[in-house]
Amino acid sequence: MSGSSAALGAAPCRFAHYFAICGIDTDTGLEPDELAGENLEQSPLKRTFKSKALAHYPENVEWNPFDQDAVNMLCMPRGLSFTTQADQRDPQFHSFIITKEDGSRTYGFVHTFYEEVTSPQICSAMQTLHLMHNAQSTTINPSSTSSSSSSSMDSLASSLDEADPPISSSQRAGGYDSSRDTLYVSKAMCLITPMPFMHACRRFLLQLHRAVMSATAPPLPLESYVHNILYEVPLPAPGRSLKFHGVYEPIVCQRPGLGELQLADFPLSEAFTLLGVENLVQVFTCTLLEMQILLYSHDYQQLMTVAEGITTLLFPFQWQHVYVPILPASLLHFLDAPVPYLMGLQSKEGADRSKLELPQEANLCFVDIDNHYIELPEDFPQFPNKTEFTQELSEVLLSFNISANTGTRPRTRTNPGSTPGTPAKERRPLALRQLEDDGRNGNLAGEELAVLELLQGNATLQRLQALTRRTGVTVARVDALRAGVRAQGSEGPGARTVAEEEELRNAKLNVQLREVFASRFTTMFADYEAFVIQSAPDLESWLTNREQMHNFDKASFLSDQPEPYLPFLSHFIETQMFATFIDNKIMSQWEEKEPLLRVFDGRIEKARLYNVRAPSLRSSCYQRCPILKESAQAIEQRLMKIDHTAIHPHLLDMKIGQGKYEQGFFPKLQADVLNTGPTSNKWSHRTATAQRRKDRHRQQTEHLGLDNDLKEQVEGCLVLQNSMAFWEWDKASPPSVKPPKKSASASCLKYMQEARSLGKNLRQPKLSDLSPAVIAQTNWKFVEGLLKECRMKTKRMLVEKMGREAVELGHGEVNITGLEENTLIASLCDLLERIWSHGLQVKQGKSALWSHLLHYQAREEKLGQQQAESPVSNVPERRKSDCCVAMPYLRVSLTQDMRHIQSMSEIKTDVGRARAWIRLSLEKKLLSQHLKQLLSRQALTRKLYKRYAFLRCEEEKEQFLFHLLSLNTVDYFCFTSVFTTIMIPYRVIIIPIKKLSNAMTTSNPWACVSGELRDSGVMQIPKNVLEMTFDCQNLGKLTTVQLGHDNAGLLAKWLVDCVMVRNEITGHTYRFPCGRWLGKGVDDGSLERVLIGELAVSSGEEDSGKGCSTPPLLRSPSQARRISITSLSGRGNKPTSAQIQEAIGEAVINIIKHFHKPEKERGSLTVLLCGENSLVAALEQFFHFGFKAARLFQKTVFVWDFVEKAVAYMESADQMGDLQETVEPLGMTCQSFCRYVNAINSTSRNIGKDGKFQLLVCLGARDRLLPQWLPLLVECPVIPRMYEDTALLRDRTSVNSLIGVLETLHDFPVTLEASLVKGIDL
Repeated sequence: MSGSSAALGAAPCRFAHYFAICGIDTDTGLEPDELAGENLEQSPLKRTFKSKALAHYPENVEWNPFDQDAVNMLCMPRGLSFTTQADQRDPQFHSFIITKEDGSRTYGFVHTFYEEVTSPQICSAMQTLHLMHNAQSTTINPSSTSSSSSSSMDSLASSLDEADPPISSSQRAGGYDSSRDTLYVSKAMCLITPMPFMHACRRFLLQLHRAVMSATAPPLPLESYVHNILYEVPLPAPGRSLKFHGVYEPIVCQRPGLGELQLADFPLSEAFTLLGVENLVQVFTCTLLEMQILLYSHDYQQLMTVAEGITTLLFPFQWQHVYVPILPASLLHFLDAPVPYLMGLQSKEGADRSKLELPQEANLCFVDIDNHYIELPEDFPQFPNKTEFTQELSEVLLSFNISANTGTRPRTRTNPGSTPGTPAKERRPLALRQLEDDGRNGNLAGEELAVLELLQGNATLQRLQALTRRTGVTVARVDALRAGVRAQGSEGPGARTVAEEEELRNAKLNVQLREVFASRFTTMFADYEAFVIQSAPDLESWLTNREQMHNFDKASFLSDQPEPYLPFLSHFIETQMFATFIDNKIMSQWEEKEPLLRVFDGRIEKARLYNVRAPSLRSSCYQRCPILKESAQAIEQRLMKIDHTAIHPHLLDMKIGQGKYEQGFFPKLQADVLNTGPTSNKWSHRTATAQRRKDRHRQQTEHLGLDNDLKEQVEGCLVLQNSMAFWEWDKASPPSVKPPKKSASASCLKYMQEARSLGKNLRQPKLSDLSPAVIAQTNWKFVEGLLKECRMKTKRMLVEKMGREAVELGHGEVNITGLEENTLIASLCDLLERIWSHGLQVKQGKSALWSHLLHYQAREEKLGQQQAESPVSNVPERRKSDCCVAMPYLRVSLTQDMRHIQSMSEIKTDVGRARAWIRLSLEKKLLSQHLKQLLSRQALTRKLYKRYAFLRCEEEKEQFLFHLLSLNTVDYFCFTSVFTTIMIPYRVIIIPIKKLSNAMTTSNPWACVSGELRDSGVMQIPKNVLEMTFDCQNLGKLTTVQLGHDNAGLLAKWLVDCVMVRNEITGHTYRFPCGRWLGKGVDDGSLERVLIGELAVSSGEEDSGKGCSTPPLLRSPSQARRISITSLSGRGNKPTSAQIQEAIGEAVINIIKHFHKPEKERGSLTVLLCGENSLVAALEQFFHFGFKAARLFQKTVFVWDFVEKAVAYMESADQMGDLQETVEPLGMTCQSFCRYVNAINSTSRNIGKDGKFQLLVCLGARDRLLPQWLPLLVECPVIPRMYEDTALLRDRTSVNSLIGVLETLHDFPVTLEASLVKGIDL
């Protein structure tokens, strides 16, 4: 076709690609739209009928092939609408967006109006439907309700299409009667453009409609205006403005420059007015964190305005997932997608939110636009500096006389049934009045213009006007209005109409609001480039190894951020949009920068120039946007000085008799002239090669920018979004079209090839293509995407948790902070919820996973099969090691873990219970086993899930459980560390050394268990009872046990091997080694010992093969492989001086590492000071080396004996006056040493000589006195009597080295647990 070729060359430069008309096809007649869920109880005038794309011009554009089904569905999302003269409806405007597979977008702008039905067949069919409906209404009881829906989607459709209330006889009498009533049907005019020039398209379509409804024919045939905007109006160049002509008035639009924020023509003021500043910032935060966001409104344009407003504000990031701002009624199954999405759903007038059953709500942000309120997901981090941020936005709005207080406070999922503070019926008229008064949403350009447009657009008033003219009567008010509007438009070359003033005001407000958002990201990510890891030599190798690479140093980035930012940033840097942003940054070293990235990097450079790298760039202090005025001035200058004026509409070479005007009816346009481009036009002959190359490059970069980790999933979403195919079928097995598995490198090469050939072979699936193959293919995309996401998440959790050993193997970052770990676990909880939500038969409750667990629990309790719950529970108890000698077996039970969660009154919602259960199972290393057991009840799974659901794909399910099983190789405390206030039952077992006779004691024993959060308090233990249980608020990870007795009775001696303490909910068992006597006159005379705990591997874990835990916390991996200095001496082998010195160095290094961790993630310092391989243990060996500890008169000599003798010497020397001659600091040191030792000796606690030495070392480390005390002991004359010549304490080099090592601890604030220093006041 000749027109086709002419159209192709200019397509990339054209303002509009297509003009389309959608409406009723008189040839096919009235067709019910089954996909939209027809409700036969409704009046025929309110039912849904199929619309059709009646015509589109030109036939095809190479860069943007016309998708007839998609355009028709989005022009009329609810199909055809009928009405009569008794219920005349105003024209409506809305816009839509189509996202293609490569991520590029096309915008559609639709003007819907009502046209009289002239077809007798259509009128007759409507008459028949009305008669049938009236007959049914009289026979059927109106109060009877339909049976419950078979699926959650059916209930969703029924909630949107509620039956009409019972119809009275008077209403039926006023129904449609073809002999009496005039029938009208909706028709839509649509402009499809490559860029969102919303205001310009709206004004053009409005003028076109006015021409159709006007009593007088327009100056030119309508073909001239359509041809002009399709072929003769170019896209404005970047940084330039353009004027073109509609039917009656000129239209102006402008395009931002290359260094400015991208074009955004949708009025942000309307989005802020509809939701309120606070609510919009919360929805914006949900979008950044890639949650599922559902917009809900009766108005299509409001859905589009809010959706486009939010995504526009994301600069420099881009939404990477499913984006359908207007979801057609026939495609409600889209909401079943187990991926992040941003969708808009139309509500029926007066529809009840509580009846809206959505497939999944665990991670959903529900935005009720009409009622100005939102429901937020649980565990929702706030945007940094949110208070100051909302204040700045409010001030910008107030500067344009817009109130920022619209909207009610957001709600979380805890009480979704409650209603907003103000009834919707009261609020909506107020909001509409505000919009009408100041024209905020661009509907009205001012009172006078609005009145004139109303008069010109009303057919009845037009006929009256024509009648008055013929009779010679003048309507003064109308003529004056017309003259006034004409005068406004012709006051001078610089004068602007009311509409242009309003458009300028909206544009200035838009850009100022966007600059405030952009300024926040410029501040937060000012130093992001320093943390980008660029390791690949070229693009090909980077793409090939993308999946294995770490592109951003997340741990270092977070450690560099202000504390208040961390909850948000730790979640945000895990999102797909941030990964894509970093990918684009890395690729910019080989290819041209992506436009958004180029603008953002330019702003950061500018900020650095102004701040000269001032520390304020990293400060948590709020910085206001400094360029609000400049950004608004740039737009004003462009709109005041028009850079380019397009060719005026003109007569075309048309056949005589075509283009005939008939008032109130849109004519059938002449296709041959509209499919043919202009033959002589200075810009139509441009080849647009450069522009084409730029577009291809941009699209290619966007395509490559998708993170390969989730690329298949996102591709599936984009295919789905473009094809709009829903994927449900009834109880049928999916066709075997599962795509073959590919290796990572092969898939990377595939993506490269796709990117290189982008734009050549774009596949265009059709909306009507709902074949089983397409449905199955779509679902396999989802299933494979979920499986791949599970693999990547578990791998990331493992690599990050494994610490330094993983780094040495080339796997990633050095450490993982508690904040990062919590973010990764929260992300895993979200993934499991999405997997359990996929393919649900019937939605029950907010959490699909918890609902499944409740079904399982009810079935198990009903059948009484608790003993079959776990194969592990039937394994006979085995004694594998001393650590579990007497500890009763803790039964592994899925339902028991559920009961623990159900008893926690702190958790109020199903979503919270599901997340708590996941955390508990992960901490117990039972997540994979529990889920396998849950899914082993196949009858239950078949009952709850459709055939295509992820949980019914056997191979993928097995792989999924295997990935989760890999998490058992590391230790998590994600339950213990999060639920810190719950009551937990603990079991304590004291294990004596049974081979000795004195295993029992006649005294009264007691114990006190301490953890990182709190201690249990002193608890009396009944005599000769070695096991006890107690309930206590969560102690956290256990650190110490104080064990003692009162020395009463004849057998007041107690030899204890160890104490075992178990958390009865998590199953964590701690072993507190002792191996010493408690009693006067035995061992070191201690009646009380402070025992340091270590996490024990339970026998159940060893038996089931789930073991393989990480080394104990706070111990470096290298040290874990070394022989313990204490165990070496305990076996009778004396450690060498080199081993002792190395052990001291390791102990000090571990303490320094402890203080270099974030404060919330340091763990227990007590273990590093007093436990195995601790500072006290190493110094004990230092003092013991060469110590004359032979028995004198059957009495063992302890290091504390040497300390006491040294103090006695110092005190006697001080009394003799010998110390007065020493240097003043040394004298002060002697006094402090004596004071500390005497204070320890005078305490009421009977902690024994070794316990006293331990306490002295701890106090000396806390108060930075150890290096000062050592020279005193070395110079003391007592040393030769108690130490050999080879003793380390007599070696000046060793002592000086030890002093130097201990002085390194002076930089850190050592704090001691209360259990260590109880009774000491220093």
